Amino acid sequence: MALTMNDTDRFEAAMPRLEAIAYRLLGSASDAEDAVQDTFLRWQAADIARIEVPEAWLTKVLTNLCLNQLTSARVRRESYVGQWLPEPLLAGDPMLGPADTAEQRESVSYAVLALMERLSPNERAVYVLREAFDYPHRQIAEILDITEAASQQILHRAKKHVAEGKARTEIDEAAARRIVDEFLAAATSGRTEPLVRLLTDDAIAIGDGGGKVPARAKAFEGALAVAKFMRGLFKPGKAKRALVGGSPGVYPASANNTPALVVVLDGRVIGVMCLEITADGISAFRSQVNPDKLERATRRWAAADHGEPLLNAF
Repeated sequence: MALTMNDTDRFEAAMPRLEAIAYRLLGSASDAEDAVQDTFLRWQAADIARIEVPEAWLTKVLTNLCLNQLTSARVRRESYVGQWLPEPLLAGDPMLGPADTAEQRESVSYAVLALMERLSPNERAVYVLREAFDYPHRQIAEILDITEAASQQILHRAKKHVAEGKARTEIDEAAARRIVDEFLAAATSGRTEPLVRLLTDDAIAIGDGGGKVPARAKAFEGALAVAKFMRGLFKPGKAKRALVGGSPGVYPASANNTPALVVVLDGRVIGVMCLEITADGISAFRSQVNPDKLERATRRWAAADHGEPLLNAF
């Protein structure tokens, strides 16, 4: 069925919200774009005159498409090479969605997106729709074809699972930059002790290379192990320069509302390291180096001037 200009405008107006929901559900910007496109195809084929509340209809269709993707994604991730981490979004990316409340900012943080991998598809959907977009349980129940009471119970379980992970502490931009500066100074000092002092005792470091870029299959755990890894990572060497094709620049940035380091070589983002900060120190480093998950970050990076890097690595 051909869409009128008004029907197309309605969908385009809903797109930012749909993309933000899909990204939180899937942890992948490219998959989120595909889900929104599939939603548009269903909108195009629908008898729109019979749809009473277009926003609710679109959200229901999108959410169920994402739930189907999540089910198949779990199977794919069982054979994924190494650690799986979400696709990072740099500051200002519209797919990050609303950030007015602490719950909205937290729901798209890199730490919580990683933690949401432990949720069932329904738990993830309820958590995202309620915490990030403030949908009432009545509407969530209609979207997922469950009862309102079931939606409330699912949210309780989902929040408990997420809370079992490390809690992130919100810090202002100046404090985040100070922590990033201190970390880089310690990491490039050639000594382990300054790094250990910045980390929590149970700190972890995880990298996602997707089998395309070297990344350790198992996470580093504990302050000393993480500190030794970071000291080695930032130690200059010909082999590292040969591996990446040069000496990349390291820039302070924000990704998924999290302090981050962005590693750039010849205008291409080759790594994004998100730092999880708590009151006791840096508790986690999650590094995305899989080139398939950095294409959007590269496009966003190229759209603005970022000045000089803090350092040139390797």
